[in-house]
Amino acid sequence: MKAFQHLATMFLFVIALNVNAEINESTTINDIHQQMQNKQLTSEQLVKFYLQRIAKFDDKGMTLNSVVQLNKNALKQAQALDRYFIKKGFKGRLHGIPILLKDNIDTTDGMANTAGSVALAKNFPNNDAFLVKQLKEAGAIILGKTNLSEWANFRSTASSSGWSGLYGQSKNPYDMTTSPCGSSSGSGIAAAANFATVTIGTETDGSVTCPSAINGIVGIKPTLGTVSRDGIIPIAHSQDTAGPMARNVTDAVILLSAMVKADKNDQDVVSSNINYLSHLKLDGVKGKRIGIARNIMGYHKGLDKVFSQAVKDLKAQGAIIVDDVNFEKKDQWSDAEFEVLLYEFKDELNKYLSKTVDGIPKSLSELIAFNKKHADIEMQYFGQEIFLMAQAKGGITDKVYLDALAKAKRLTQKEGIDALLEEHQLDLIIAPTTGPAWKTDWVNGDHYLGAASSAAAISGYPHITVPMGYVHGLPVGLSLFSGKLQEGILIETAFGYEQATKHRVPPELY
Repeated sequence: MKAFQHLATMFLFVIALNVNAEINESTTINDIHQQMQNKQLTSEQLVKFYLQRIAKFDDKGMTLNSVVQLNKNALKQAQALDRYFIKKGFKGRLHGIPILLKDNIDTTDGMANTAGSVALAKNFPNNDAFLVKQLKEAGAIILGKTNLSEWANFRSTASSSGWSGLYGQSKNPYDMTTSPCGSSSGSGIAAAANFATVTIGTETDGSVTCPSAINGIVGIKPTLGTVSRDGIIPIAHSQDTAGPMARNVTDAVILLSAMVKADKNDQDVVSSNINYLSHLKLDGVKGKRIGIARNIMGYHKGLDKVFSQAVKDLKAQGAIIVDDVNFEKKDQWSDAEFEVLLYEFKDELNKYLSKTVDGIPKSLSELIAFNKKHADIEMQYFGQEIFLMAQAKGGITDKVYLDALAKAKRLTQKEGIDALLEEHQLDLIIAPTTGPAWKTDWVNGDHYLGAASSAAAISGYPHITVPMGYVHGLPVGLSLFSGKLQEGILIETAFGYEQATKHRVPPELY
């Protein structure tokens, strides 16, 4: 199904900015707020600007198909924030900033939370997700929702990133024949194409960092539990988190700082006292001991060449490079991880579905039956093998599950990232995030060559990807990861590297 063909006509009144404001792909949240203070720009005008771009580039001509729902009250909310600003000043650090959410996050702005599935097309939540409440308290406007790999890429073993039964295929703005990666595909595309100031994705393993790298933007997967998972359609509590996606490190960090708050009802809650913004340092790379994880790269010569230049750039900024810092047990954690995800998915999805409105499947088993009944839409390209594997699992008190969870955490924490940081006295570890985008293929599914996401994802430790350059015109990213609650070190390094190299070039939209 094509994504909401009426999107372009929903806002025919949208007009171009007619003010002395400058809004382009390099405009940051700080720039926007400065223009608001100078009375050059209002939130209403900013919302209109993004609606115009969405109507022009996302649903016509290029049909990137990244924004699949729009908040009909966005302009009214922007007007209210403009009035608030005149009377009281900025409501918060995201005052008047339009944000796009991945379509697996609950919001009460008249938009369904679907996970891209026809089964959840009428899943209108009664409450905002905890993180959405945080965004609104900071003054943000939820502009709309973005497409995703259906069920966050946890339905089939042969899926195509960015495809969902409800909305169809989203496309890479740098080359529409290639994959946008996933599962936060629409959020990556929309940030790259400047359809909102910032966007939000979610990750279990690579779902923020991969589409960020492949769409040429910054993505941050924070320490597990620092951002609440309340109101997010789950895969696995031991790895799930939401994360900011933006065109620059500054905006990603501002968004992260608004998202982070301890949620006492989150079973993995981690309190963070990090002043994230204080780590935006131009000399942030200087003196950092950085290890290169050589055994999670080497799968693409062009990518390795770009990475070699990134290492030279880091050295030039004063980094101390320690080579061949390898994960010796990397081949042992994937089976344990997948076992954990299957068990937790069944358990947590059943809990989420049980609280949805009438008329929606209330369990994984009912979803499986729904997909069979609607196979002409939902399974026209690939099946639901992962659903079936998860349904066959027992409860999360099973010894098989508990042993797998303990093994996955041990191999990636104590015997993984923690061990390497201690042994080599490192501040952080780096590797290429993933290869350049592959061709979208509904017959064979995704063609991943490799990625750096798993160690940080399984351990629950922070991971940042930042634009590193291009391979045949396709963006690639540099991954930085470290220990629990070490976002400060990663932000310093990512920001220093970004400001020194300025690799990002926006996609050409016509």
